[in-house]
Amino acid sequence: MFDRLVDALTDAARRLRRVERRELAAFARWVENTDNLVHLSVLLFVPLLIAVVTELSNVVQRFSFLLFPPLASGTYTLFANPEGEYSEPVRFVAGLTAGAACGWAALRIEALLFDGGGEVLVTPTAAAFSILLAGVVTWGFGVEEPSAFSSALLVLAAPERPALYVGFIFAGSVIVAAAFAVWRRQFYQQRAELLYGTMRADDHVLVPVRGDDPRRTALFGARLAAAHEAGKVVLLDVVSDERVAEAEHSALGSPTPIAPDDGGFSDIDDPEVESAAVEAAERLDRLASTIRTRVGIPCETVVTSGDPLQSVRETVTATNCDLVVTQYEEDRGLLSEFVRSVFRFPVDAVAFRPSTDRERWRRVLVPVARPGDSAHAMVDFATRLAGRSGSVSVCTCIDREVERRRAEERLADVVETVDGPVETRVARSDVLQFIEANADAYDLVMLGSSRDRSPASRVLSPPTFEKVRDLDCDVAVVDRADVGRFGRDRIGGN
Repeated sequence: MFDRLVDALTDAARRLRRVERRELAAFARWVENTDNLVHLSVLLFVPLLIAVVTELSNVVQRFSFLLFPPLASGTYTLFANPEGEYSEPVRFVAGLTAGAACGWAALRIEALLFDGGGEVLVTPTAAAFSILLAGVVTWGFGVEEPSAFSSALLVLAAPERPALYVGFIFAGSVIVAAAFAVWRRQFYQQRAELLYGTMRADDHVLVPVRGDDPRRTALFGARLAAAHEAGKVVLLDVVSDERVAEAEHSALGSPTPIAPDDGGFSDIDDPEVESAAVEAAERLDRLASTIRTRVGIPCETVVTSGDPLQSVRETVTATNCDLVVTQYEEDRGLLSEFVRSVFRFPVDAVAFRPSTDRERWRRVLVPVARPGDSAHAMVDFATRLAGRSGSVSVCTCIDREVERRRAEERLADVVETVDGPVETRVARSDVLQFIEANADAYDLVMLGSSRDRSPASRVLSPPTFEKVRDLDCDVAVVDRADVGRFGRDRIGGN
């Protein structure tokens, strides 16, 4: 009875951990979208910083509420657009302080000109003059800041001690600007390395050797892996006969094969089997040698028999691979069941469709429908392939001209985290027509798998990669890992 209770509690805890990992993975994918990251930062940091400034300003109770409008709006401006025109810490501090100082000066000038006795007055003239003076000063010194006009007006509400208000504005803005500068430099500008999964991983690439000419697919996977110092390629050859698998494995001289499910291999006593195995082993070894010499990264070979999908699952786990690059396959005009199943694995995957004899891809076109983890993955892979001497074009298509500015901002968020020559293009065109019209200028078109769309949407409008035909360049279809099946402990189907 006690043992059954312990087993039940252990099983419940294990399930809870799996759910927790899955939710954390989904959240990580969500926050890879720069818009989501910025909004989350606004929700977290603006209230926190205002609370800190309020606590410090409470030493003078009368002034605490007067600091809220300029500091709150200014803090939001900083975090909501971290790379924008008004998101420079020096401009923020100088603008708010100059605005408050201009309001104070307007009070003094109003008192001297119209009262004669130096008494501070608050009149419509003082309000207008403070705004005018703030505009002239901030414009003249290049520190224009929207919140400066708020501080210029609010200082008029503290006519007895305006100098102290200016001091509080300066101190509060320095605190906010310092916190923003640290956040932007240490987190926002480093978000690619901190948050984007493909930039931290996807350096151990498994390539199932399939089809009549797997050479270009293997080289494609090797070029992706070579971008990371720890990159390596694993070539997987799956044969139907377990005797051929054992013979091929022996011919390769590998230490231990990945055994089939029925356990063990049989003895080889058939010359024809051994001859076919030796031929396959030589072909696989030549392909591995090509990768080692041309790309300059380690390349392992694995031979197994049985179901291809199960073999891929087991090899991913056994060799610690985090990216599968397979040849693009179709069945009656649609994506084959093998490739669709690979796309459902809890590791990133790329289906490569060669249309040319290229073995290097220097010019890459990346059409992006929406920002998010898939867009970042495609751009990351594209820059890996292009290298420093190549070029990447990231594009999106719009229906109306009024969408252009917002589309340009989305593309800027996607590409600003990668190095290398990257251009952005916004086309008022159908995406399929755009790709067909421009594909001949590129070596590779990199598309998303569209698995984030609903099944109904995919039926009504098939994915772009299924509609693109007869291009004068190669095509790669990128699929991010299924976070619903997150966890290496799940990959083997256990």
